[in-house]
Amino acid sequence: MRWVKQTYDWLEHRLQLEGPVKDAALHPVPRNTASWWYVFGSAAFTLLFLQIATGILLAIVYVPSAGQAWNSLNILNHQLELGWFLRAMHGWGSNFMVAIVLIHMAQVFMFGAYKFPRELTWILGVFLLLMTLGMAFTGQVLRFDQDAYWGLGIGASIMSRVPVIGGSLVHLLLGGPTIAGATLSRFFALHVFVIPGAMLVFAGLHVWMVLKLGVNEWPMPGRIVKRATYEKEYHDLSHKDGVPFVPVALWKDAVFSGAVIAAVAICAFVFGPYGPGGQPDPTIIQTVPKPDFFFLWIYAALAYLPPALETPFILIVPVIGIAVLLALPFYASEGEKSWHRRPVAVLTLVSVAVGWGVLTHLATYTPWSPHMDAWSSDPVPGKNLHNATPLVREGAVVFQGKQCRNCHSIGGAGGERGPALDAVATRLTRDQLIFKVEFGGGNMPAYGKNLSPPEVEALVSFLETLHPEHEAPATDPSRKEVQDAAAMAGAAPATGAPSGAK
Repeated sequence: MRWVKQTYDWLEHRLQLEGPVKDAALHPVPRNTASWWYVFGSAAFTLLFLQIATGILLAIVYVPSAGQAWNSLNILNHQLELGWFLRAMHGWGSNFMVAIVLIHMAQVFMFGAYKFPRELTWILGVFLLLMTLGMAFTGQVLRFDQDAYWGLGIGASIMSRVPVIGGSLVHLLLGGPTIAGATLSRFFALHVFVIPGAMLVFAGLHVWMVLKLGVNEWPMPGRIVKRATYEKEYHDLSHKDGVPFVPVALWKDAVFSGAVIAAVAICAFVFGPYGPGGQPDPTIIQTVPKPDFFFLWIYAALAYLPPALETPFILIVPVIGIAVLLALPFYASEGEKSWHRRPVAVLTLVSVAVGWGVLTHLATYTPWSPHMDAWSSDPVPGKNLHNATPLVREGAVVFQGKQCRNCHSIGGAGGERGPALDAVATRLTRDQLIFKVEFGGGNMPAYGKNLSPPEVEALVSFLETLHPEHEAPATDPSRKEVQDAAAMAGAAPATGAPSGAK
């Protein structure tokens, strides 16, 4: 139609996109790259746009607040037409995207596509992998069910172990000393704005560099990468015996991407959305949260490591792993690309894949309850246990084991949600302490169902020792308040009942 042509000419005259689009579509690629081995990058890019589209629709309904997040997901699941399917597409799309990006990274590594001149392309890919995992983790937190709540507690615990700045990082992550509304707001911003925006920029640069530097050729044995000659050899290979990207290579990318989207839709329809599970409840401390599938290996690794090795593993191994990936194209930028002549690379990839698979399998049934010690890892100050009775020492163990310091501090170390306990014995009597522990009040949850009577007895005995040396506890008979209360109790029969009444 004539008006269509006129509209196109009008837009083209102003945007001038026809030339760059044609160059990108028709740029030659080596003939043997039009293979099913080269479709994973396009599929990952397609899944990124699926996640953005479904995420925008979910954000219209989702409420990022501690009081409404869980309810808004249940509204999507049960009240809005096809809301459950939308959530399922987003959740399964996340799993497929992590899988496809991992497969793409493995394929690029095996094909030696990180070598000269594609070093920066590989580095951008590493950051895209990390951001993909970041999207998966922040998405799990936004479910804000029991697993998400305590899983975030584990994340805070891990971050708190960073030397010097651990406490500050926890506050930055959570938006304060506890998991609350500010926490969800931060993770919502990360999941919806910060990480997707960065991913679009990095993915755009990644595609741009693939277009400019060319698709990595099939790794033929004996074809050595040399800085001085590689670019001329690649130019000759792609132009003399190459094929245009469209339609020769593109149709396989399109077919595979379509199959992946169909697989996501089938999984969404058959298996439904992820959660939300039980409503988050900080009083349920006997909990065994499990992360989503791709983080299960960490769960198992920490379960089987001796406690003394947990912190070194958490702080050192990921840093070393990322550093190795980023440095790889610089210390191995030349040489063979073919996996037939790179046995160390093949063995490394197989070892990582088998280790990941074994740990993931073990994590599906390993009985492990994590130590939620984001703030509780500091020991009880020694002065509070000096000359303590066995019952008081047992109470200190209960105090640490039940994570009381996640909300309360002693000696300046601990959480800030509740008041500091250094002088709690001067404010509350024994009966008041027992009542507070068992029935809560204010911001204090009720722990009566989570503590046995002997544990309550021991804990209160320990709390009674928390007072300054120069000030007597509230239950001390020498305190004037106690004497006045006793006097009033003694006078009560004379004023409130007949003489001799019992």
